[in-house]
Amino acid sequence: MTEQTRSIKIPLHNAGEGLALFGPQDTYLKLIERQFEARIDSREAEIAVHGPEQEADQLEQLFDVLLQLVRNGYNLTERDVQYALDLAKEFRADQLLDLFKGEIALTFRGKPIRPKTIGQKHYVTTIKKKDIVFGIGPAGTGKTYLAVVLAVTALKEGLVKRIVLTRPAVEAGESLGFLPGDLQEKVDPYLRPLYDALYDVMGTEQVAKALERGLIEIAPLAYMRGRTLDDSFIILDEAQNTTPEQMKMFLTRLGFGSKMVITGDVTQIDLPRGKKSGLVEARLVLNDISDIGFVTFAQEDVVRHSLVQKIIVAYEKAAESIE
Repeated sequence: MTEQTRSIKIPLHNAGEGLALFGPQDTYLKLIERQFEARIDSREAEIAVHGPEQEADQLEQLFDVLLQLVRNGYNLTERDVQYALDLAKEFRADQLLDLFKGEIALTFRGKPIRPKTIGQKHYVTTIKKKDIVFGIGPAGTGKTYLAVVLAVTALKEGLVKRIVLTRPAVEAGESLGFLPGDLQEKVDPYLRPLYDALYDVMGTEQVAKALERGLIEIAPLAYMRGRTLDDSFIILDEAQNTTPEQMKMFLTRLGFGSKMVITGDVTQIDLPRGKKSGLVEARLVLNDISDIGFVTFAQEDVVRHSLVQKIIVAYEKAAESIE
């Protein structure tokens, strides 16, 4: 039995909409055509699709959603189109419209910051709802960046009095003593990713002022011992490199009016052989506490260059074949 075919026409307001949908040098159109058998033609004021019925339906949803984004002033990237395309194959592309309404903050240059995937949106919602949240998943999923954005927002809105950012100094561990300079200088390059996220949201001058006034503190995890952190937004980054003892020590620092976000990637543990990861253990031990949120990101949530996603998938496949 031959599959039914269908033709659809999607009207455009002007030629500019077609250009925005198809991308520079038709990059986005080529991306879509590679993954569908249907024929896609563009005339002045419409897009015409002809092909198998299911594909035509998927493409109709895809173009409808992308058009709505374009008409709302959103600049599409290749990554957005690929993500919308993946969702359209399951008839879920309309879920993107909610994402792009959900502006969390603005960068210091006035550019809106929004969750870019459904996984990211779930993460942002969970952080707003719960006092302790674990964000676990591969590099490039925005785990740390979004946590920093939400921390800065909470500080600006007066929900917390300060931000504390910390990482376990694992790689820096042995070699710390051989680096030139005082402790701050030695640890700074290691904590650089945290500064980068702050600079993006607040700008360098504001970050420097906030650090000076103690509104933001950036320190290695060892500095958290023996303290209780009230009215603070605390982020533990690279948490896969904590030992179970360090993780317990960190989690029990939670004070009144505080929020904690713990981020990490369990596939990138740099602890010495035989040492257990505090992040892996915490997921097992704390899983049943409903007041603690666990958000697991997948490779679909990678928001870096589309090649990063392909690299992660290739490594995952290789790891599976070794096992």
